[in-house]
Amino acid sequence: MRPMQDKEFFKKLFQAAVDAADPELTIAAHLPPKPKGRTIVIGAGKGSAQMASAFEKVWDGPLEGVVVTRYGFGAACKYIEIIEASHPVPDAAGLVASKRLLETVSGLTADDLVVALISGGGSALLPSPPEGMTLEDEIAVNKVLLASGAPISAMNAVRKHLSTIKGGRLAAAAHPAQVFSLIVSDIPGDNPAFVASGPTVTDETTREDALRIVERYNLDLPKAALARLHSDKADAPKPSDALFAGHEHHLIASAAVSLEATAKAARDLGVEAVILSDAIEGEAREVAHVHAALAKQVLLKNQPFTRPVVILSGGETTVTVRGKGKGGRNSEFLLSLALDIDGADGISAFAADTDGIDGSEDNAGAFADSTSIARLLAKGHDASAYLNSNDAWTAFNAIDDLFVPGPTGTNVNDLRAILIR
Repeated sequence: MRPMQDKEFFKKLFQAAVDAADPELTIAAHLPPKPKGRTIVIGAGKGSAQMASAFEKVWDGPLEGVVVTRYGFGAACKYIEIIEASHPVPDAAGLVASKRLLETVSGLTADDLVVALISGGGSALLPSPPEGMTLEDEIAVNKVLLASGAPISAMNAVRKHLSTIKGGRLAAAAHPAQVFSLIVSDIPGDNPAFVASGPTVTDETTREDALRIVERYNLDLPKAALARLHSDKADAPKPSDALFAGHEHHLIASAAVSLEATAKAARDLGVEAVILSDAIEGEAREVAHVHAALAKQVLLKNQPFTRPVVILSGGETTVTVRGKGKGGRNSEFLLSLALDIDGADGISAFAADTDGIDGSEDNAGAFADSTSIARLLAKGHDASAYLNSNDAWTAFNAIDDLFVPGPTGTNVNDLRAILIR
């Protein structure tokens, strides 16, 4: 194995994925016509501040507005106010940000234009509990959802029915102004209504759907949240509502585009690349078993791909939290994969969240190879015990294999790459 060379290879692939979603390039290609009236910029997500900064650079005309992003993910803006709040669990700063966004779009006219800059992470950054619920209730809902193992689409279907800002409600508040949404998708399948729980984009999901999700995943929600879901007051606006006439939304970056750029980067570096899917979901450790089996098939039999090759995939796995360790879905995927490829010399792997953060720690993901488990054992660490306690961060930190690029300014979900030589 060539651990340092492989790490540099994976870093270049990651950068290619991030560059393909550069907000300055993607926003410039999707600008709306100038309005007769004011231009108001709003936004939410882990990439929203960088999107706001990029929009200021390419917009030829006056503008104002406010966006909310995660703590530490801010960017310099002249005219757009940047508010930072907590992610993945909401806090009071997010509640203030939600109120500011709703105030910013109130009292507009049909001559005004609202540009919404939406990226993944906006669900947690926009707490706005409805009547009968408190911020503490919404925090509890998010904690339950994050630990449930439910896919992001299911989580957001619940969130949008327990909010006064999600599920198209922010766009409705801007009526009669036109709303023009620019969206960076971190959702498998790229449904724009699921990104950040769709504050400016509606869909057909109902509160009955949300209740079925609660039952399916046995979600222990606060009583106030359950009462809300059983009330028709939780019903979200429908796409057919006249309030949304003339609104537009454009997907400006996605996992599919970034994966194609990553594959090209690999080929430019002399390694053939194959893309499995840009929308893989499922339990992280189980998805790892499938990836590991495929990698070993290539290593041992040159099937279904010929070595050397890098296998790429995107999407968003989930983690059902059973222990009290530190980590995220990408590091958990890799620890499970490392156990499966232990001793299979010729396989190395990488997985990271393109926003720069995997879970609650400062790493985007990690690196693994056929020696990871042996190196952990040599330091007195039990990899299986770490996996059972959802403590992949501690495992990879122990062998200096965490990947810490810092905030990237975009968010098109996860990048997984497995190199077989």
